[in-house]
Amino acid sequence: MVFRQAIFLSCWFIWGGDFKKTLKCSSWNNIIYMSQKTDFFKNLKPYLNCKDHSVSGEDYSVMFNDEYKMLVTKPVPKNLSNYYKSEDYISHTDSKKTFFDKAYQAVKRITLKRKLRLINESLLLQNSLSRPAKNILDVGAGTGEFLKVCKNNSWNVFGTEPDNDARNVAAKKGIVLEENVSKFSNQKFEIITLWHVLEHVENLSEFISNLNNMLSDFGRLIIAVPNFKSEDAKYYKEFWAAFDVPRHLWHFSQQSIHRLFLKEQMFVEKTIPMKFDSYYVSLLSEKYKNGKTNFMSAFFRGFISNWRARTTSEYSSLIYVIKKQN
Repeated sequence: MVFRQAIFLSCWFIWGGDFKKTLKCSSWNNIIYMSQKTDFFKNLKPYLNCKDHSVSGEDYSVMFNDEYKMLVTKPVPKNLSNYYKSEDYISHTDSKKTFFDKAYQAVKRITLKRKLRLINESLLLQNSLSRPAKNILDVGAGTGEFLKVCKNNSWNVFGTEPDNDARNVAAKKGIVLEENVSKFSNQKFEIITLWHVLEHVENLSEFISNLNNMLSDFGRLIIAVPNFKSEDAKYYKEFWAAFDVPRHLWHFSQQSIHRLFLKEQMFVEKTIPMKFDSYYVSLLSEKYKNGKTNFMSAFFRGFISNWRARTTSEYSSLIYVIKKQN
């Protein structure tokens, strides 16, 4: 019973897009360039070294960019899509074979309702003269579960997903996904969501600029990313599962998100903690650090991380609601 509770609790707040998405990053490069490329690899300082625990076992450097207060993974493999080929990834399937699969899918159903509530609230905040349209773009939509819920609640849904198998699963649900965002470069959306996607994008500055272009004047951009300043990140250090090198190219702090989007004349309206991500991340980190899963230790570290975040606001993962400076 304790075992099952630990599994369920560790998964509770993944929000349908965990740290192990089977994204094919080469597809993220297929975007419309809207601004001059920012070189985030300039003037870097050593932070720590990490190993790819999921696929290759290779070592990578995680470097600190002082200008944007963010971390950068070096080097970036040329064949980055090969680093997503692992049987461990379940977020782009609807598999219910194992207990963990079943728990993941059960939790996903619950968190989909929370996502829907968040976008509905964000729509109500839009201060347009007329009633805003309900157009939503989900970038990295996986198997389309979130968009299916949105569609069933009167949203006009659009989405992208670089993984072909995931797109095929979504199509069977009546959700048509494009491979990349270039298809929507001339459209405007009231809501754009990225659930643990931004850290995977190679051309970061261009991608953010493109998101800004596709967002309506009073729209909201909703982004969920890991936070390397959290207590669980500090405790596990190079074993922190949310570093997930080389798939995670960027590692954000609250300061870095503010600075990156301020450059595009956008600002963070609200920050929402993802309190249970600390349990999930700690569960994986325990395995990476000690070679085995320790549920009790992971629960303790996740609890401590959230307890200290009550005063620091540095939760394991954060959701940012972002708007334009009108």
